[in-house]
Amino acid sequence: MNIQIKNSSNDPIYLQIKNQIRDAIINGELEANERLPSIRLLAKELRISVITTKRAYDELETDGFIHSVQGKGSFVVPQNKELIKEKLLRKIETSIAEILHYSKQAGLSHEELLKMIQTMEDEHAKCD
Repeated sequence: MNIQIKNSSNDPIYLQIKNQIRDAIINGELEANERLPSIRLLAKELRISVITTKRAYDELETDGFIHSVQGKGSFVVPQNKELIKEKLLRKIETSIAEILHYSKQAGLSHEELLKMIQTMEDEHAKCD
């Protein structure tokens, strides 16, 4: 597993770890029932606190992406890809509704909004 910590990111380190592991699970890079590195080993590899990696693993477990077995480690939970996609689509729809609300309040035209989205997408691509 190749986790990259970016000090320039606005996201805290635990969230960067959580998001990268979650994305690897969703994209099939980590298989169902695959064992993850131990919290201590991952902390050592990334040169960060064990508490930080524990928080990432705890949140992944709360979100249903991994499960931990005391004395054995943490494992990827088999995922229903369609259910994950459906949840993400609902989040996107909620965000779009909020964006449309604020763009209307700001008096943005459809073209201005699309241009803003394209600019944000370009900036996001540079960060990846």
